Amino acid sequence: MGKRLLPPDDNGGGDKIEPVDLKEALERRYLAYALSTIMHRALPDVRDGLKPVHRRIMHAMRLLRLNPDQGFAKCARIVGDVMGKFHPHGDQSIYDALVRLAQEFSMRYPLVDGQGNFGNIDGDNAAAMRYTEARMTEVATELLAGITEDAVDFRPTYNEEDEEPSVLPGAFPNLLANGSSGIAVGMATSIPPHNAAELCDAALHLIEHPDAPVTKLMDFVQGPDFPTGGIIVDSRASILDAYETGRGGFRVRSKWGQEDQGRGTWSIVVTEIPYGVQKARLIEKIAELLMARKLPLLEDIRDESAEDIRIVLVPKSRTVDPGLLMESLFKLTELESRFPLNMNVLSRGKVPNVLSLKGVLKEWLDHRRDVLIRRSKYRLGEIEKRLEILAGYLIAYLNIDEVIRIIREEDEPKQVMMARWSLTDNQAEAILNMRLRALRKLEEIEIRKEHDGLIEEKRQIEALLASEARQWSTIKWQVTEIRDKFGPETELGKRRTQFADAPEHDLTDIAHAMIEREPVTVVVSEKGWLRAMKGHLTDYSQLAFKEGDSLKLAFHAQTTDKILVFTTGGKFYTIGADRLPGGRGHGEPIRIIVDMENDQDIVTAFVHDPKRKLLLVSHDANGFIVSEEEVVANTRKGKQVMNVKAPDEAKRCIPVSGDHLAIVGENRKMLVFPLSEIPEMARGKGVRLQKYKDGGVLDLKPFTLETGLSWQDSADRTFTRSREELAEWIGARAAAGRMVPKGFPRTGKFG
Repeated sequence: MGKRLLPPDDNGGGDKIEPVDLKEALERRYLAYALSTIMHRALPDVRDGLKPVHRRIMHAMRLLRLNPDQGFAKCARIVGDVMGKFHPHGDQSIYDALVRLAQEFSMRYPLVDGQGNFGNIDGDNAAAMRYTEARMTEVATELLAGITEDAVDFRPTYNEEDEEPSVLPGAFPNLLANGSSGIAVGMATSIPPHNAAELCDAALHLIEHPDAPVTKLMDFVQGPDFPTGGIIVDSRASILDAYETGRGGFRVRSKWGQEDQGRGTWSIVVTEIPYGVQKARLIEKIAELLMARKLPLLEDIRDESAEDIRIVLVPKSRTVDPGLLMESLFKLTELESRFPLNMNVLSRGKVPNVLSLKGVLKEWLDHRRDVLIRRSKYRLGEIEKRLEILAGYLIAYLNIDEVIRIIREEDEPKQVMMARWSLTDNQAEAILNMRLRALRKLEEIEIRKEHDGLIEEKRQIEALLASEARQWSTIKWQVTEIRDKFGPETELGKRRTQFADAPEHDLTDIAHAMIEREPVTVVVSEKGWLRAMKGHLTDYSQLAFKEGDSLKLAFHAQTTDKILVFTTGGKFYTIGADRLPGGRGHGEPIRIIVDMENDQDIVTAFVHDPKRKLLLVSHDANGFIVSEEEVVANTRKGKQVMNVKAPDEAKRCIPVSGDHLAIVGENRKMLVFPLSEIPEMARGKGVRLQKYKDGGVLDLKPFTLETGLSWQDSADRTFTRSREELAEWIGARAAAGRMVPKGFPRTGKFG
């Protein structure tokens, strides 16, 4: 077959190129994509709580007549129908959505009754769709109730060969009962599952009191009710704020108990884990932390789960505090997780909007009213059609012989009957379509009985449509039916998630529980290199340093301790002893561990003791007392405590003890004065401690005046001066002082 020749374009046969503004084209196409994702994929409809793929699965299963009382059908057949007729996307994505609807650990009220392997809480996948079977649950039938009675609008499918519902009638409060999550373009949704009976109680209260605040609705809806149980440890105020704004989150903890193993030993058994957490991954993570020695209170973990969850945690020893062990696990693992709340839904099926708890319930009730009105009008039309036909049957019964004669003898019996008795087309057609055997049963009493019954029903429906109060009364009855069907006394409706306050534990204790306690020796070099040697060393002479560097200070600590570092800039830095580099090499510069300025050096470092008070002194002899609790820094940037301006710099940081302070300047003058004259501050420059013409502080020592002032000379001999002997050096703060006593070390330091 030869190549088909096309006639040339008017422009002489050249390529037809249209100039397009790239920015405008990208904006238009991206907006179309964003709207498609928001409206037709990621966000659920507030009225039935379903995304399009779930709605199409439900509709396809209804068409396949997979009711709860019918047999199962292969999932491959359901997926094929959904993909071929309604949802032109990948079969795997449809099957994944179908599987989730059947998982009892994913859905609080499953919409699909699955037969076969539909995955498990360990995170294992479901079997292939050719092996599994499914049908609808009672909840799904409630969502679909009335769909054949013009309850909702239908729209053409993607290829316009069929029709699909734009929303389901939704007699069940599915959005909040089963929750939803999804990520669209520029917005996302995350709604936890709730208890259906509680939602129905709240809806009934809202019908009676349309202005009820969210606070009142929370008397009925306590909080989320996850299919996997667990314990919510948020305060009521926090939950209320989340429900009022539609944004927030819930902290969910595992449910655990202590089991006695005899002879004073015990173990912890976890029976419920947070929603959305894969059990196998959780146990794997705990085992990894155990191997990394980050859980020093835990000895072993075992998974003894069968149908129910049973995770056994064995403590290191019988003296371990079980509460502290669990707190450390909650902090490090998914035994505690946070489920976000972002009630971003398609309001009225059209507008993405973040709704409050009241807003969601109100829109669901408004939808139920629309469905009730539409179903009532549909039933009214059906009644009128039936009444019309019954009137025709009555005429036929009263004139049965004449009807038979007309049918036997006339060429156009329909037209003759219509003319003879003023019948409508429908009435004449119904009489002609009657079977002969029905003639015997066509008794006037039966016809009139049905006629009267339909007249009464018509009157009631017309009264319902005319009265808003009657409509809400009917909706109340429908909601009550749902509440009774899925009430707390039923196995499915029983509340699973409980509420509790998180037990109060000292944060320090929890931090210690996550670190294995081991003795270390902290070594600080003159050039600011830090390391932690294993064990408590006594001989520091063997320590090696980089060329040109030497030992500045070394002290004993435990891996659970906090190390405080004070710098010449007046800043404190806090470093966990467990975070210090090991002692194999020369360690690491402090500037790698914390954000310390290049022009600053280390003054001192020591183990944090929150009960102590510190005396901070600058080179110019300005100083003040600060509580050690106040100087702990929570970030790498440290905490500015002493304000110093160049050329002055922080010089000393010593623990406060006794009642007097002895201070020596570089001019070898000493002054003794009461510590009570030094103010206690959280931050500042401080006050003048000693006056100098030039130079600054050389050394200082707090002491108790009654026991006297001691110092050591170069030969390690100790000298003590009593209160009487120190009389000439005792003065007021900020005085110049007098030359040091005889026998004071030439270094000018107390030793």
